[in-house]
This record gives sequence, C-alpha cells and structure tokens, in this order.
Amino acid sequence: MNNMTSRMPLILILCATLLLAAIGAYLFWPKDTVSLQEPADAASEDAAKAAAAAGMSADDRKATEAIVRAYILENPEIITEAIGVLQKREATQRLSAVGSKLTEPFPGAEFGNPNGDVTLVEFTDYNCGYCRSSVADVQKLIDSDSNIRVVIRELPILSASSRDAALWALAAAKQGKHKAFHDAMFSGGRPDAQSIRAAASKAGMNLPAAEKFVRSREAMAEVESNIAIMQQVGFGGTPTFIIGDQILEGAVGLDALKAAVAKARKAG
Repeated sequence: MNNMTSRMPLILILCATLLLAAIGAYLFWPKDTVSLQEPADAASEDAAKAAAAAGMSADDRKATEAIVRAYILENPEIITEAIGVLQKREATQRLSAVGSKLTEPFPGAEFGNPNGDVTLVEFTDYNCGYCRSSVADVQKLIDSDSNIRVVIRELPILSASSRDAALWALAAAKQGKHKAFHDAMFSGGRPDAQSIRAAASKAGMNLPAAEKFVRSREAMAEVESNIAIMQQVGFGGTPTFIIGDQILEGAVGLDALKAAVAKARKAG
C-alpha cells in the first residue's frame, strides 16, 4: 500500500473540509460588513488546520487542493447540491426549535381530519393572490386524502387590511366558522371593511361577538405569534406550507403538496 493510498481517508476529510468551509463561509458570512476576501481566508485557515491534523505536508495539501478545484470546475452542480443540503439541515433545525407550537392551531383554525397522520400547516394572507390560487389545491388534497389535518396560521404581512381580515378569521375560528369564513374571504374581493363583513355574514358569524373579539389581546397575540414563528423558521412570504420537515414556499400546486405529504408519511 503506497503512502497516498494509506492517507486516502484523511485526504477525503480534507476535500470535504475545503468544499464545505468555502461554501459555508460564502453563504453565512455577513458580506455587508466585510470583504469577500475574509470568507476565503477563513476557508483557507480551516483547510490548513485539517491538513495539519491529517499529517499532510504542504506539497500534499497543494496537490489535494488542485484535485478538489479541478473536480468542482468539472462538476459545478455539486455546489448547488451541497448548498441544498446545508439549507435543508438549517431549516430542519429551525423547525425543531419551534417544536409542537407550529402544529398546535388556534382553536378552530383547522380542517380536514383532526386525527390525521399528516399535518399540513399553511401560513396565509387574505391579500395574497397566490394564497387565493392555492385554496382549490388544498381542498382537492383533503378531498383526495381523508387522513390529512390542515392547520391554518393567519400571517397578515401584506397590508393593514390583511391584519383586519386575519383577526376576523380568528373570530370565526372562535365561533366554529373558520373554514366557512376562510373560503368566503378568498372567493370574494380583496379585504376591506365591506368584503370582510360580507364574508363573515356568509359564514354565519355572530357579528357583534366577532367585533368584540377582533379587538382582544387574544387575537392580537395569535397574529404576533405567527409572525414570530415565520421569523424563527426563516421564510418570508405567503403561502408557505410546512409538512413534516419540509418547507414549501409559494403556490406550489397540488402535485407538490401530494408529494410532500407522501414523503412525510413515509418518514413516519
């Protein structure tokens, strides 16, 4: 066995260190406060430490770095793959930090099967056109799969009228009318005082009770909690669907939702 072969595991460790250190430095270094040279210097320092720990000479290190550089240039797609792995890992960690709070709905703000084996959490804004276009997809999903639980989290981030509609949706949930209000709101015009009241009436809500509730601390706290979850998980728009450890942003369509449900179900 020659010297290079005997050191192959150490060389592989160095290769991984070089690639991940460079990508990690590029992704997460605060580029608005430092030059781009600093991430490169940090990656080089990490690589030097790995080489020293592996007992590699300076010549061995240079040869290995040349091999790694040539491989990356010939196969640049591995950078995208590595970034995807890093982002997924970060997202999983953030979801774990949120814990069960994510899937515990505001009382009444859920539909589908309350005992379903897969929970789909949707963050939505009644001013969001993509949310509006996703309503039919979510409905088709639960119509085709009787073992899905849907939790709606009101996330009014687009305008003041979004917040008004969200508070009324929570009032609807309090009255056991959330799904009816949700559908009526998205099937009507954009949120304003008139369209919100029209949706509430269509849903059969007690309007005086709702008017009182939308001014309550309980309603405000729920909206603030949902915004905090958004910030903690790290997404910035609606609709956002979270299914298991998967985060799907935007109007992804029925097939993507089904695939995410199947993956979550397989993961158990």
